[in-house]
Amino acid sequence: MKIAMIGAGSIVFAKTLINDMLATPALQGATYALMSPTEPKLRRMEAFVGRMIADNGLPAQVYATTDRRDAIRDADYVICMVQVGGVEAFKYDYEIPLTYGVDQCIGDTLGPGGVFRALRGIPVLQQIADDMAQVAKPGALLLNYTNPMAMCCYALGLVSDVPFIGLCHGVQTTLDLIAGYVGVPKAEIDYLCAGTNHMAWFLKLAHAGQDLYPRFKALCERPEYYVNEKVRIEVMRHFGYFMTESTGHLSEYVPWFRGSARALRRYCDQPAFGGESGAYYTWCARIAEKYRAVDPLQFESPLLEPRSAEYCTYILEAHATGAPVRLQGNVRNDGYITNLPSGCCVEVPVYVDREGLHPLRVGDLPIQCAALNQSNVTVQALAVEAALTGDPELAMQAIAMDPLTSAVCTLAEVREMTAALFAAEAPWLPQFTSASLRPTPHIDIPADVKPVEVPLDPALAIGKRFGTLVTQGE
Repeated sequence: MKIAMIGAGSIVFAKTLINDMLATPALQGATYALMSPTEPKLRRMEAFVGRMIADNGLPAQVYATTDRRDAIRDADYVICMVQVGGVEAFKYDYEIPLTYGVDQCIGDTLGPGGVFRALRGIPVLQQIADDMAQVAKPGALLLNYTNPMAMCCYALGLVSDVPFIGLCHGVQTTLDLIAGYVGVPKAEIDYLCAGTNHMAWFLKLAHAGQDLYPRFKALCERPEYYVNEKVRIEVMRHFGYFMTESTGHLSEYVPWFRGSARALRRYCDQPAFGGESGAYYTWCARIAEKYRAVDPLQFESPLLEPRSAEYCTYILEAHATGAPVRLQGNVRNDGYITNLPSGCCVEVPVYVDREGLHPLRVGDLPIQCAALNQSNVTVQALAVEAALTGDPELAMQAIAMDPLTSAVCTLAEVREMTAALFAAEAPWLPQFTSASLRPTPHIDIPADVKPVEVPLDPALAIGKRFGTLVTQGE
């Protein structure tokens, strides 16, 4: 089989996934096509994978190319982990909104950072899907790790018939936390999790037929447990269910935790991904600077390690062998969650076998959970349409509807901030070159101005205000 890896210059995901694939017996003997537009990183990864293959005596082959179409040609699987604009664009995603009071911890999923990452990345994902339809093997699967996951997969579901699944590790890592709290082995927890990426809900937690939620919730009321995940636990206290993302992530997707200095001090005071401002950008910038002139892979052992918790190889193994596996995946919502919009991206249980991907129908989410998901889906829908059409007004409207941004910015400030982001990130946004945001200058109101009087039907009037009639319902 042939496995194409697009964005293979990644020193974290590419290395982890390649180790997982080489450690999977059903995938040994594959040809790995590594593709990235950045030659130095690409060649370093090619050399390292070559060492892994040689030192472990494996029958696999590897080659690198900057030609995406060449990598995808005749591929059985395409794994996508691109970040258009890299750390340079990410800096604008974080720093420009911060000047308007939009304080992001991660900035890659929702909000101004997530929207602009989607505007940069979705056209590339569309091109990858087009290449697959034309030159990959019939029925080839696209496995997407590119963020913002929900927006990227939402777009793929609109523009392509290529079978795809979006993969994240939020469910696995959250299960580690839950298992550690309640003292039950992770593999023994019976759970149902569904919602949207980075906002999926554990609808069921059980062990040996017993509901784990009462015990888990009681522990979360204790300070030593609460302090680890203040935002997630606070949301569970008020909405009833635990969610898949950390305090740093989740604090950005809702309006209650980062909209004021008071809220930040109370709920986002833990360092790094516990809520710290710019935590993810700071980490990425530090790693990029550290390895700018040094090959980080020279310090890595080429010996195979046990497979990680990433879902990728379990999907490939199940598809190649027919032995079914269940996991969580991001897919087009074709009736899987019935109180979220058709066609959006949802994260639900998915079974995989030789016949492909089989998402599980969950039905309705609890209404309060669906409502929180919908607040994010609305932003996603506008951002996807903006990325596909090149309409900057839709991008501004997506950011205006973002729960955190709308908690701290006026509409005029949102428009000004969006314009600044477009100006800074223009090199990575070719679909917007022929359009720009409409100016909406501030309207000054002189002190002596008098409101225009608008006559109304006296029969509807119940009083007067500012010299005009007031009707019922006003």
